[in-house]
Amino acid sequence: MPRTTDGDGAPVPQRLLAAATRLFAEQGYDRTSVQEIVEAAGVTKGALYHYFGSKDDLLHEVYARVLRVQQERLDAFANADEPIEKRLRGAAADVVVTTIENLDDAMIFFRSMHHLSPEKNKQVRAERRRYHERFRALVEEGQREGVFSTATPADLVVDYHFGSVHHLSTWYRPEGPMTPQEVADHLADMLLRALRP
Repeated sequence: MPRTTDGDGAPVPQRLLAAATRLFAEQGYDRTSVQEIVEAAGVTKGALYHYFGSKDDLLHEVYARVLRVQQERLDAFANADEPIEKRLRGAAADVVVTTIENLDDAMIFFRSMHHLSPEKNKQVRAERRRYHERFRALVEEGQREGVFSTATPADLVVDYHFGSVHHLSTWYRPEGPMTPQEVADHLADMLLRALRP
């Protein structure tokens, strides 16, 4: 049975994911071998295959772990007992911050999603759709209540915001002039301005 932790207590699955994420970001998914991943993680191929069935599983998990966090946080904003404008703004800013905090994951995913097996690709699309539908429901709630304009369909409003989010990995740099929260605040404010009646 493979060890679950190394000498410092770091779980093997986390080490594998960290190594895979770094290598996929640096040299691309298709140019990274399983051998390079296990060497970088300091484990055997047996350990990798104990936790992940394939390199494809690692790619899927790189994205899924971020989406799980984002979905939990979106659900918390959506379920909060606050005005709809505050809930939508919080959710809109949060997805920007969590994406910036995981820029390598976002870059890998959008660059390498086509490498996923058809089954995993379908699963990821369903997970993303669930997230987008929950976000869109916030926009629609505000539109029904008359807080947000109905001039632009909710689907287009959501696509507008997530288009910006999906491109963060192409331009945002941690050493740049804006913090993640500042970028998040600007984008969330732009979204709310677009929805004002």
